[in-house]
Amino acid sequence: MSGVAALSLSLIFTLLMVASAEHDYGQALSKSILFFEAQRSGYLPADQRVDWRGNSGLHDGMANGVDLVGGYYDAGDNVKFGLPMAFTVTMIAWGVAEYGRQMETSGELGHAMEAIKWGTDYLLKAHPQPFVGDGNTDHHCWQRPEDMTTSRLAYRIDANRPGSDLAGETAAAMAAASMVFLRSNPAYSRRLLSHARQLFEFADKYRGKYDHSILVAQNYYGSFSGYEYELLWAAAWLYHSTQEQQYLDYIASNGDALGGTEWDATEFGWDVKYAGVQVLAAKVTIRSLIGRAAQPAPVLERYQQKAESFMCSCIGRGTNNVQRTPGGLLFHQSWNNLQFVTGAAFLLTVYSDYLSSAGRTIPLLCFAYRAPVDFAQVDYILGDNPRGTSYMVGYGDTFPRKVHHRGSSIVSIKVSPATVSCREGYDTWFARKQSNPNVLVGAIVGGPDADDNFVDERYNYDQTEPTTYNNAPILGVLARLHGGHGGYNQLLSGAVPLPSMPVGRKPSSQAFAIEQRQTTSWNYRGKTYYRYAAVVTNKSARTAVELKLSVSQLYGPIWGLANSGDKYTFPEWLSSLPGGESFDFVYIQAAPPAVVTVAGYKLIQ
Repeated sequence: MSGVAALSLSLIFTLLMVASAEHDYGQALSKSILFFEAQRSGYLPADQRVDWRGNSGLHDGMANGVDLVGGYYDAGDNVKFGLPMAFTVTMIAWGVAEYGRQMETSGELGHAMEAIKWGTDYLLKAHPQPFVGDGNTDHHCWQRPEDMTTSRLAYRIDANRPGSDLAGETAAAMAAASMVFLRSNPAYSRRLLSHARQLFEFADKYRGKYDHSILVAQNYYGSFSGYEYELLWAAAWLYHSTQEQQYLDYIASNGDALGGTEWDATEFGWDVKYAGVQVLAAKVTIRSLIGRAAQPAPVLERYQQKAESFMCSCIGRGTNNVQRTPGGLLFHQSWNNLQFVTGAAFLLTVYSDYLSSAGRTIPLLCFAYRAPVDFAQVDYILGDNPRGTSYMVGYGDTFPRKVHHRGSSIVSIKVSPATVSCREGYDTWFARKQSNPNVLVGAIVGGPDADDNFVDERYNYDQTEPTTYNNAPILGVLARLHGGHGGYNQLLSGAVPLPSMPVGRKPSSQAFAIEQRQTTSWNYRGKTYYRYAAVVTNKSARTAVELKLSVSQLYGPIWGLANSGDKYTFPEWLSSLPGGESFDFVYIQAAPPAVVTVAGYKLIQ
């Protein structure tokens, strides 16, 4: 990179780390992870926190003779599209691999790992049939996922019907996730890695675009840019998860042929992943500069140049800069623009941390002369924009109320169990003028147009439809913003810490007992009111802190707990609960007892 000016890493890192002190990034992180529970398909677990959802898609795969129950609905519809689901898992896993320690200090690592495992459990089942549902029939119906009457056929790829892009992305997801579970569940990690290897070999041997094999995908998630970058993406993740030279050699020897060293990307998302590949390759180069890796092949420096070209285009110092709205938002397209904003924010954040961790001067292609696009973009999403609107549902006072989302827009099956038919959903619920009855907490919608305008209407799917891949990249950024850098070296290999809340287990069955009883009742104006007393006991031998309780089906006042967003915590006079001790709270309502569960906690010595 001769002729490129050197830039002090301390200076660029200082510039990149500017962020608003007014936002509660910890709350935004919690909400953005919660959104994934609203997108779950299959049998919901006992500790499901989005309580307006019910079981759905329980016969998925049956018509094909396989079990494909589970996974995620990608957006506001009821189809399980394999390509965006796998990309979603990859990005959550990357965020946890980089910022798992910050997530743990925020109390959200367990939930983030649950979100990954919900996806990988399905992807393991779906190998090699990853696609369930028909977008054509689904989009002609407006039904809750619990009521689906549309086609649930599964579609597959194989040697005769290849899909290198789909197989490659799924391999990347499993390889990235294997890093997350290496310490907490090594057997599961090995299983994921085994499948990742198989899928990569298949993708490389039988090359072709998946939407040429699964034609129904073309109108929804067509492989517009080809499959080449998914092969490099999968190889990059297999290298970082195994440190095996064969995968690094693949990246180096195929950089030109597959476009990794040729493409100056300006966007990063489920379809175009060159910038992600280039950042992962650049990490190897930067590690070598501080003696943490062998001297890489010169071709990897070209990957790094392309990675930095992406950064420059995002901060307005490149040769092909990304368009911005008058309010400063990166803008690529009218449909679901925020997917590219969260993707860029993540790459800028993690790359700046790589540079900072190097602790020395490294040549860069441009100078970060303005407030950082990564955190400034996050603040825009959270409400620092000309409209003063948060584009994360449930965060702040002003956010989208008529989200283009079937489950959110139709009365919960828990409230009205009568089936909502295909046309009834459109006539009664899609067309209604009121806000959605179920708040889709944490969902990041498509966002404003090129002039910062936004129309909060259910029909406006370009702007009001959320997707899992909008949220997935921002988890790591929010964890980084909330938890800080903490002196962590992003260039050193480090296992994701063990979460304080075990993954796959209901927290309340681990350390706490909750007992409720009715203490009195009375009649008032024709209604019978009940006073309930609840006792929470720490069954463990250690002191519990940061307790979070979920209280659903609560219709009256409550005393003895402090409200914190959509959860309850210790009252003001109590900061911890020693092992074996209890505290109580009371509430009044003209209904049966509320449902009280433990949503999170930490145990200390």
